Amino acid sequence: MLRQIAFTTLSLILWAFPQGAIATTLRVATFNAYLNRPSEGQLIQDLRSPDDPQIRAVAEIIQRTRPDILLLQEFDYDPTGEGIQLFQENYLDVSQNGAEPLSYPYVYLPPTNTGLPSGQDFDNDGAVTMTPGDRAYGGDSFGFGFFPGQYGMVLLSRYPIDQDNIRTFQTFRWRDMPGALLPSNPTTGEPWYSEEALAIFRLSSKNHADIPVDVNGTTLHLLASHPTPPIFDGEEDRNGRRNHDELRLWADYLSPQEAGYLYDDAGNTGGLPANAHFVVLGDLNADPRDGDAYPGAIAQLLDHPRINRNVSPSSIGALRFGTADPHIGPAALDTAPTPVGGLRLDYVLPSNTLDILDSGVFWPTENDPLVYLVGQGRDVVSSDHRLVWVDLVIPDEP
Repeated sequence: MLRQIAFTTLSLILWAFPQGAIATTLRVATFNAYLNRPSEGQLIQDLRSPDDPQIRAVAEIIQRTRPDILLLQEFDYDPTGEGIQLFQENYLDVSQNGAEPLSYPYVYLPPTNTGLPSGQDFDNDGAVTMTPGDRAYGGDSFGFGFFPGQYGMVLLSRYPIDQDNIRTFQTFRWRDMPGALLPSNPTTGEPWYSEEALAIFRLSSKNHADIPVDVNGTTLHLLASHPTPPIFDGEEDRNGRRNHDELRLWADYLSPQEAGYLYDDAGNTGGLPANAHFVVLGDLNADPRDGDAYPGAIAQLLDHPRINRNVSPSSIGALRFGTADPHIGPAALDTAPTPVGGLRLDYVLPSNTLDILDSGVFWPTENDPLVYLVGQGRDVVSSDHRLVWVDLVIPDEP
């Protein structure tokens, strides 16, 4: 069973407003930690040893940035929670290279569509593959994965998670989104997906989860997701279109006038109340100006009127990496080195009801003593993404 224990050492900074009200500052982060493995159960096996060099590097990055709330992506899902418990006990709770250990008493593991068999020929290769272990199986799953649970995500928090009021949209069907960008076969012009496939096709490639956290009496909604990358397809751009609409789900969720069509896995409809505090976070797999994302995909969130536009996490490491690559957007904002250049893929987007104190991307330069945690060039030492963090002011509300 996952530990639900009260922590005794509070790392809270109290912020005094002129009116005398008290608020809490906290660090919210997202990290595609690359803790996926090619076969089911392998991550748990690796986590049973405290000496895996990649997992140690991931844990040290977390210990050195010390988020209060952390969304991990590409952490293989297991319904018992054994993997995340082992990660905490064998890695986060243990000092890595002198960094202070860090514990998260509250955990949420959303189920995921990745590697979940559909029984339909989603990739149109003429066969329905139901045996885990290869790309054909992943192509016919509700979300790409070699086995059920691969590329999952997990939320870690030092504040209580309101488990009873979590909303998930794992089973929301793509065709139920008005004006959905459903793909067509570029040769025939016919719909890419058959009627039978569309009848069950889920929009979310992993899951979309609204996870409320109680921050000293104030509710903060963590809107967590990991949309499909807009690549690994053909001219039909089915992944690019899906990525766009996965991002649109959150944009509509934040717009009460647009959210009436949305239904969650419990059958409740509608979006987030207009006065709610929130953070959209995750590896959203869409760069505003570079890369292969569908036009305007991430702009749906970056330009949303409820998003705080006064935050742009950056790093000198990303800037220096990007100087050798053709860039349209600012290289300093990149969060992932790729073979074709750095891209901004990972986001922490707070609501405009919250003040921003600071932000950043953990990307040490070649002269930084911590560069061993990310390597140089495109070598994967810890992950092929960088941790992104934002420091927020959470107001105290009666």
